[in-house]
Amino acid sequence: MSDRREYEMAEADLANILDACKPVPLIALNAGMPSSPQENANRAWRSLGRKMGFNYLTVLPVAGKGQRFFTAEPLTIAVMPKEPA
Repeated sequence: MSDRREYEMAEADLANILDACKPVPLIALNAGMPSSPQENANRAWRSLGRKMGFNYLTVLPVAGKGQRFFTAEPLTIAVMPKEPA
């Protein structure tokens, strides 16, 4: 397990996540079911994780610091040795 790091998202990122959590109106037009607010929120966190370099499944809030602050495990990129030519 990786060490946790503290992150601060931008106001625009917070607005994006809060918007993703809003209910989506159901419109029956043969377009299928819309994504649930949970699916939309997960997608927004996944996108933010890629942007900021953390595992979105490990996000936890930081008590007393406001909505923009959280901890998560940083993404690690395994460096593969080059194969011989």
